[in-house]
Amino acid sequence: MSGILRLAASTSARTVLKPSASAGFVRSAGLHRHALQQSSSPKPNRLGAASSSSKLFSRPSRAAFSPASSMAQQRAAYHDDGAYGYRVPKVYSMPDYTPEELANRVDNANLLRLVIGYRTHGHLAADLDPLDIVKRQKVLALDAERYSLTDESKTYNLSGILHVNQSKSSAEAKEEASLKTIMAHLEKSYCGKIAYEFTHIPNASERRWFAHQVESYQKAPITPDDKQRIFELLTKSEVFDHFMGKKFAQVKRYGLEGAESMMVALDALFQAASKAGVTEAVLGMPHRGRLNLLTDLMQYNPTALFSKVKGNPEFPINLPASGDVLSHIANSPKLDYGEAEPIHISMLHNPSHLEAVNPVAMGKARAKQMDLIANSSPECQLGDKVMCVQLHGDAAFTGQGVVMESLGLSNLPHFTSGGSVHIVVNNQIGYTTPAQNARSSVYSSDIGKMINAPVIHVNGDHPEEVVHAMRMAFEYRNKFRKDVILDLIAYRRWGHNELDEPAFTQPLMYNNIRARKSVPKMYEEKLLAENVITKGAIDEFRQDYFEKLEDDFSEIDSFKPEADHLQGKWKDMILPTETVSRVDTGISKEAMATIGQASVAAPSDFEIHPRLEKFHVQSRLKKLKDGQSIDWATAEAIAFGSLLKEGYDVRICGQDVGRGTFSQRHAMLVDQKTERVHVPLNALSESQGHLEVANSSLSELAVLAFETGMSYETPKMLNIWEAQFGDFFNSAQVTIDTYVSSAETKWLRQSGLVMLLPHGYDGAGPEHSSCRIERWLQMTNDTFDVKDSSIKANTNMHVVNPTTPAQYFHLLRRQMKRDFRKPLIVVGPKTLLRLPTATSSLEDMAPGTTFEPVLGDTKTEEDPSAVEKVLFVSGKLYYDLVKERQTKGVDEKVAIVRVEELSPFPKEGLQQQIKTYSGAKEFTWIQEEPQNGGAYSFMEPRIRQLLPENKSLSYIGRDPSAAPATGIAIVHRKESADILAKAFRL
Repeated sequence: MSGILRLAASTSARTVLKPSASAGFVRSAGLHRHALQQSSSPKPNRLGAASSSSKLFSRPSRAAFSPASSMAQQRAAYHDDGAYGYRVPKVYSMPDYTPEELANRVDNANLLRLVIGYRTHGHLAADLDPLDIVKRQKVLALDAERYSLTDESKTYNLSGILHVNQSKSSAEAKEEASLKTIMAHLEKSYCGKIAYEFTHIPNASERRWFAHQVESYQKAPITPDDKQRIFELLTKSEVFDHFMGKKFAQVKRYGLEGAESMMVALDALFQAASKAGVTEAVLGMPHRGRLNLLTDLMQYNPTALFSKVKGNPEFPINLPASGDVLSHIANSPKLDYGEAEPIHISMLHNPSHLEAVNPVAMGKARAKQMDLIANSSPECQLGDKVMCVQLHGDAAFTGQGVVMESLGLSNLPHFTSGGSVHIVVNNQIGYTTPAQNARSSVYSSDIGKMINAPVIHVNGDHPEEVVHAMRMAFEYRNKFRKDVILDLIAYRRWGHNELDEPAFTQPLMYNNIRARKSVPKMYEEKLLAENVITKGAIDEFRQDYFEKLEDDFSEIDSFKPEADHLQGKWKDMILPTETVSRVDTGISKEAMATIGQASVAAPSDFEIHPRLEKFHVQSRLKKLKDGQSIDWATAEAIAFGSLLKEGYDVRICGQDVGRGTFSQRHAMLVDQKTERVHVPLNALSESQGHLEVANSSLSELAVLAFETGMSYETPKMLNIWEAQFGDFFNSAQVTIDTYVSSAETKWLRQSGLVMLLPHGYDGAGPEHSSCRIERWLQMTNDTFDVKDSSIKANTNMHVVNPTTPAQYFHLLRRQMKRDFRKPLIVVGPKTLLRLPTATSSLEDMAPGTTFEPVLGDTKTEEDPSAVEKVLFVSGKLYYDLVKERQTKGVDEKVAIVRVEELSPFPKEGLQQQIKTYSGAKEFTWIQEEPQNGGAYSFMEPRIRQLLPENKSLSYIGRDPSAAPATGIAIVHRKESADILAKAFRL
């Protein structure tokens, strides 16, 4: 099979357990493989406070588990299942085989081996490839003679081995059957147009459920109405592609021809989900077939689409949006399938970077789920109301690393949303690269086995089989709340786009394709043969839809696009025309003291590590009492707590964020005897918001994209992603380029995401020193002409480098207190976290205080006329300069001005400082980064415009370097000493 199978079948078989015909499914509330430890401690409620009545996040009793729970699972138990946001699906388990069934499995071991062979390897013999370029080979594991089963008439006891229905109308199991009947049943079940891979699943109950479903599956009939629906979806997709080809022959539309069954699959999925009570689905998909889906199922106005193709904007012309290309458009309709409530589909905008949208979709689905859970009864479970749907191309699914990272999040308690449904639209080729050059695995879906996801393969030429396969995929997801993959094997009628000539590189494949009837045409012929529809009705439907598209096309000139932003949860936000940097974000000292004390409080039976008790808890309490020497972690905790008390939610995510990379935060405390986790800030009050401390997997790209998706769902949550070290964001650059820095400009989608990037030159070497400030500033749309007062600053994101805890406190609060949202990039502290001089007082955060984009020099402000040199600096170097200035005895002659906010460029603050020191002989930008790094190249042309005409801006810092920092300690010390020496050379 071309593009599907690359390796020969293995004949090895793995034992698969089979339930008895009467076996039921035991639903064990609250159980999960990550929650297998028993706790006698009080159960935390939704806010993390001790409560004996709330069971939302409680740990289940060990006795509730079935015997299938393995010791390996128990050893995998983690200790934060009492923390807010720790969400896991319920576990469904089945009884083990009865003694009689076990005995029969021994007596008929060879039959059992044959059945296992089909369950494990049947997919290799299935009729999956519509093109059938490579003939299927005989799969030895499916040969009954290999197991000494040769008499077709011999009858076998099926108990505990195989389920064979008594009749077409009854799903009751036969007690026995002949070998001929058994073989026919196995062939039909495992080697038809649908095939299955599930024996790799480690959970025995899931394997038994899957085998039972496949072997006893009473497929819901495809009714005449269903067939009409399938016909309409397929035909509309084909007519749309033909219409686009006629009207826009030179447009790359990435049509769906050859894979039209994708429409049928999604419609069947949404219908099944709606019937099951799902009311929200988040959809992430690439470009292939996107326009078909938009117009034919997702209710996007075809006139809007045609207008966009003509070169017109998708937004009202007065909005400050650059727009995006045709294949990145999105729409979010409500689809009515006749249930009590329609299902709302949130289709996300996608970048051209394949698979980049998928973790964003996961994050948005998680945020929707958590919002529903927070406002629902304790019975509301993960996946009850929200479903994540991810579409993939076959080459991208196996080739893009973000897929692996995203799958790795799928079952993590602080990331799962109850299982994603993955649909691989398998064209059997990647651009022009065939499968043997595109992957090392048998199927493109094999990457899903890293999370033990079952795979259902289906031949895309058979739409009704696609419906059956999709329904079963949803049943699994809805039963077990885990990811499932539908591998929709199809083809691409044209090249990568409609302007390509695919026969340049795949002549045989495309000779085959061009000789084939289309999927819609073949299905129409099937319905004609079944007398479900007439030829006249088919022709009429095609003509009517083509004419409708013609009517839509004729309305292009009069079409006026409408904005779809700032709706729903965002209705109270505005689209800013000017950035606001200074907001009154101070709070009362009493509130600070209360929150600060609560941030280190623990239950009376909770044993804190003695070092934390002394250096974290008692130290914080003393600082709060004195009102002085408030460190960064304390200021952060007060900012978090104040927002929580005001009803906002806070989620901080990243590697080791609970403790903090530098052991500074300790937002979660761990009991030294039980490993029970306590998050003190979730016990402030009954009406507060929630703090979710989400220690993530060792991933940057998928995790940052996930948090970005969460930030799009609601403006009421402070979403924070913290890198272990600042330059680790490099791994997530695709998300930063395509979402964080440009989503508002392209799609009018705001995000208040905060990125904390520890930065500072302290001898840590090339990869732990710089968060690449220069890159962040280059990604802003800050104006170059800073003297033009008519240009209002409205940058796409804020880039800040705060030097005091109070400044950081105000920045965090500012994110929530404005009536718009912008990403905040914080060049974060490392050594400053514990530097005694880098602290604040409670007075610095009191009412009337705010974040200051520029901090002047209190040492020189009394007599500015004595200043000979002005140093503009950003970040921790400031403290080294102050110390060196005092050593040199030039406090009155050198002014040190801190630039705390780099973008938007702090014009007013810098103008005031330059005016204050207008008599200075020299103005210098000083930094610890190399000259081709840091903020110099961004600040120099802008500050220069503000200086007196006869003055220029000089540079002090490291020389240009290909590496961010040296890895040689003596070189680092010499470079640092040289910078300080030059700074005070008058």
